[in-house]
Amino acid sequence: MLRLELIDISKTYPAVKANDRVNLRVKPGEIHAVLGENGAGKSTMMKMIYGAVRPDEGEIRWNGEAVDIRNPQEARALGISMVFQHFSLFDTLTAAENVWLGLDKSLSLPEIASRIKTVSREYGLDVDPLRPVHTLSVGERQRVEIVRALMTSPKLLILDEPTSVLTPQAVQTLFLTLRQLAQEGCSILYISHKLDEIRELCHNCTVLRGGKVTGECDPREENNASLSRLMIGAEPPPLQHKDVKAGEVVFAVQALSLPKQDHFGMSLKDISFDVRAGEIVGVAGVSGNGQQELMAALSGEDTRAEPASIKLFGQPIGHHPPRRRREAGLNFVPEERLGRGAVPTLSLAANTLLTRTEAVGKSGWIASGRVDLLARHLIERFNVKAGGPGAAAKSLSGGNLQKFLVGREIDADPKLLIVSQPTWGVDVGAAALIRGELLKLRDAGCALLVVSEELDELFEICDRLIVIAQGKVSPSIPTSKATVEQIGIWMSGLWDGDGPPPGGEGDGSPPTGERAGVRGAVQQDKEARHA
Repeated sequence: MLRLELIDISKTYPAVKANDRVNLRVKPGEIHAVLGENGAGKSTMMKMIYGAVRPDEGEIRWNGEAVDIRNPQEARALGISMVFQHFSLFDTLTAAENVWLGLDKSLSLPEIASRIKTVSREYGLDVDPLRPVHTLSVGERQRVEIVRALMTSPKLLILDEPTSVLTPQAVQTLFLTLRQLAQEGCSILYISHKLDEIRELCHNCTVLRGGKVTGECDPREENNASLSRLMIGAEPPPLQHKDVKAGEVVFAVQALSLPKQDHFGMSLKDISFDVRAGEIVGVAGVSGNGQQELMAALSGEDTRAEPASIKLFGQPIGHHPPRRRREAGLNFVPEERLGRGAVPTLSLAANTLLTRTEAVGKSGWIASGRVDLLARHLIERFNVKAGGPGAAAKSLSGGNLQKFLVGREIDADPKLLIVSQPTWGVDVGAAALIRGELLKLRDAGCALLVVSEELDELFEICDRLIVIAQGKVSPSIPTSKATVEQIGIWMSGLWDGDGPPPGGEGDGSPPTGERAGVRGAVQQDKEARHA
């Protein structure tokens, strides 16, 4: 008997037909991938299974019987749990209170907090039940969502981009958990744009394109290139990373120290690094190690820094608010798309006005025609699937909104661009587009600082790497001389006395021995993607 079956399911919105007669079959204990480019209809399909969206046509069968899932409460009663790509947590409540809201009230809040500790320890997902959600990084919020789903003992677990902000070590721990759940009979629907993950984890795969099922396969018998062709009809173009000589220092951080602003934050301790014109410096690290606090200090959201601890073109800007830094040439893309990068209910055109002022006159009048033209230009240049400049930001898929927001800042021709999680939740084609645009910006002389928990991404586009751990940063190391192994060690804070490896900064010689082997494996994996 099938655990779940969708028969000719359709859902239409005013601007798009999200699902068009979709069929899906999932067996008990099966890990089933749903693959497709941004806007292909994956999330809409999952929301219909979970009862958050009602289908216009078709039938849903659960354990062989037709069901009408009218809301998430009914889905949970059946044994269906879901972890959304865009988190559904209340910022002002603690992690335990958020989990408690989604469960029956047979357990008290202290009992829920105790169970959270047990489940998070059992599955290797570090969650402090007493921390308010607004103090958590994106990666930490992801863990809360996953633990909440696991605590319901689901019969079907839906995961929408669950590893988008998890470290490689945490991903492997999660995979162990999912395999254990599958062995116990739980079915898992797994949405991810990370093809390596799908090939490693999943038993079957359904491919969506333009809202329709275009193929089914066993991902273990495919390679990244064949999965890309199934998903987007082609392979993403290889990135052109040219070796160029970096120019003058554009951005310098020197002895930046800031005490944490709340009990659950992370203090910044004696942070120093620089970014030069025509280079990309990557910041690696486990979520919650000071990335949020560092980005707030660099972007101007936190103006407590000593003026001279942050310099742009030699001028101290530590006390400058975001607007003055932007006027000086610093553009910033935050990690949270909805709520910080964009106002969910505003149109794409209106959201351009958050950071772009070309259409605003000296007296404050807004030229609405110019605003629409700018939004339309961004939609076309960055291949954003949307219903036009008037589409609300919240109506876009996560990946398409990400392309729009990153494109909004790239298109502004910045002198310094700081980007946090540039390809979070985007498909392989969109990720290649964004990374290619960042490299073009770098080749044009822009200085870029990229914060990402995707090590593959950092190795692919960055010229130098630094690691942040416990509010401190490591020495910088040229990417060509770094290894995944070494960066992983540094992410644990173990770089004191462990300077650049043999063949590291300064001597120009290639890495040797084990380091060369690890680096070679990374390079072989990249080449295999385009084989």
